[in-house]
Amino acid sequence: MDIVKLSNVANKMVEDNKGLLAADESTGTIAKRLSTIGVESTEDYRRDYREMLFKADGLAEYISGVILFDETIRQKSQDGKSLTAILSDKGIMPGIKVDKGAKSLAGHDEEKVTEGLDGLVERVEEYVSMGAKFAKWRAVITIGDSIPTSYCIKANAHALARYARICQEGGLVPIVEPEVLMDGEHSIAKCEDVTKLTLKAVFNELFDHSVDSSGIVLKPNMVISGKNCQEQAGVEEIADRTIAVLLNCVPASVPGIMFLSGGQSEIDSTIHLNEMNKKKNDLPWSLSYSYGRALQESALKVWGGDNNNNMKAQEKLLVRARQNSLACAAKYEGEVA
Repeated sequence: MDIVKLSNVANKMVEDNKGLLAADESTGTIAKRLSTIGVESTEDYRRDYREMLFKADGLAEYISGVILFDETIRQKSQDGKSLTAILSDKGIMPGIKVDKGAKSLAGHDEEKVTEGLDGLVERVEEYVSMGAKFAKWRAVITIGDSIPTSYCIKANAHALARYARICQEGGLVPIVEPEVLMDGEHSIAKCEDVTKLTLKAVFNELFDHSVDSSGIVLKPNMVISGKNCQEQAGVEEIADRTIAVLLNCVPASVPGIMFLSGGQSEIDSTIHLNEMNKKKNDLPWSLSYSYGRALQESALKVWGGDNNNNMKAQEKLLVRARQNSLACAAKYEGEVA
């Protein structure tokens, strides 16, 4: 395991106020996204959409890497160039989603555990040969009546640690993504408690599996009120509670924390990132972003399945990437929705 190389990649992922474009939607998820614009989810449409995103001029100024789906890392553009080569030629690192999705947890049907460890060693080796520099594994923690259970948290933390160790041994920086979902009626205080329990369990497992924390990136949720909670916490409280949890749980040796948007709007996710960077006061890690929908939503609507709209859609993507890069530097000044 070359930890110096892994650490260099992890630091490069968060340097210069850059973030990640999460374009790793599974076939089912991208089909749902495309259906919102009336486009059938064929392989060609999926390729065209992602190619449009990756070819945006100036993207590398704000985006250090792109998380890809298995289909995408194997695809070629309309002119025959691999999509990974398009990114690499821009100086953008390709990454890859390696988990196989969240499935019902045995004995706890209302909870999920992420699968995909079988054959992971061989898949990591293949992805490295295809140019991938980092990987992603998402665990899902749901808040509800009597959940999450400690069993669910431990099962997902254990899987994340096994994944991270395999990736580091194979030469990929693991993005560790334990997502406490914002779906539900829970308060921000409940989200804070569950996020803290989850992160402590994850880092205990990472330590037990001898995962070097200087060669990972953490992709957590922000501490935020449930979507259906009657009392929605304000921007400052979200920033304060999120930073407090991170300081309590995350080792200083982790190079970067790249938040997921988790269903927040494009603008809200930027506002919250900016507020945290305003308050960070010499935190040991960089605070950045790894957004999917919160970078793509406007671009998807403008593209609409028509490649004649590529340039206008790319402009929308660049606006969101630029605003989030400004938020990494605590220089975001707001915008009109």
